[in-house]
Amino acid sequence: MSSIDKGLTATLTRTVGDDDTAAALGSGSLPVLATPRVLAWCEETTCAAIAAQIPDGATSVGTRVRLDHLAPSPVGATVAVVATVTAVDGRLVSFEVVATDSDGRLLAEGEVRRVVVDSARFLARVGA
Repeated sequence: MSSIDKGLTATLTRTVGDDDTAAALGSGSLPVLATPRVLAWCEETTCAAIAAQIPDGATSVGTRVRLDHLAPSPVGATVAVVATVTAVDGRLVSFEVVATDSDGRLLAEGEVRRVVVDSARFLARVGA
């Protein structure tokens, strides 16, 4: 397995749409960016950060998340998510994730941990 470098980073930018709201995702009743969508965007960004260093036939799976959703975002807002590799311990990769709006306001921050796995072996274990 190839090595994943500490300090790797990725940034993804998304625009909050109607399908991204708490009302649409069932995590609340308001038309603001839903915490589950923030989390999904954070995980997507962690995957992008290490994609080039994951060997063929492997992938990473999420194992732990801590996310503080600190401020609301309306439909139409632009959100940038940055994921940075903070630690690598064998197959375990830890990331700092930070989401901000176009004004630089902190929307969410936290930590995501992923484990690099052999895709076929992983799927065989779950019977897929």
